Amino acid sequence: MIIQCPNCSKKFKVDSSLIPSKGRNIQCGSCNFVWFFDGKDKAFLEDTPEKKIKEEKLIEEKLYENNKKDKPKVYNQKALVKYQNKSIFSFGKFLSYILVFIITLTALIIFLDTLKYPLSNFFPNLELMLYNLYEVLRDIKSFIIDLT
Repeated sequence: MIIQCPNCSKKFKVDSSLIPSKGRNIQCGSCNFVWFFDGKDKAFLEDTPEKKIKEEKLIEEKLYENNKKDKPKVYNQKALVKYQNKSIFSFGKFLSYILVFIITLTALIIFLDTLKYPLSNFFPNLELMLYNLYEVLRDIKSFIIDLT
């Protein structure tokens, strides 16, 4: 059964076997209000699906009405300050993406180099591929040095 606190209207689901036929004192877990409850009280709500559906609809309607009231009224569509969207692409963002890519690639190479012997069971040519990768990186380094 569902019991509603007469003080704060908080609803609680209670096992009906815990309440004797003569009634008992109940304390609200939300506001600590204590009241005597017998089965004939207004605080007793039947736990039927139809009643739940009606309560949910009432709650949804109240929420809709509250949201309607809270929205500010716009009388004029003209803004005092016009905001312009900044360009999404910038050189700083591009450099940060390049830096993250280089760090990720370096971490992946270190990871593969550290575990190359256990991973060689799954990838038989891993050691050769890592050697070729090191050679390519060395060639890129020498190319950059020659440019300066």
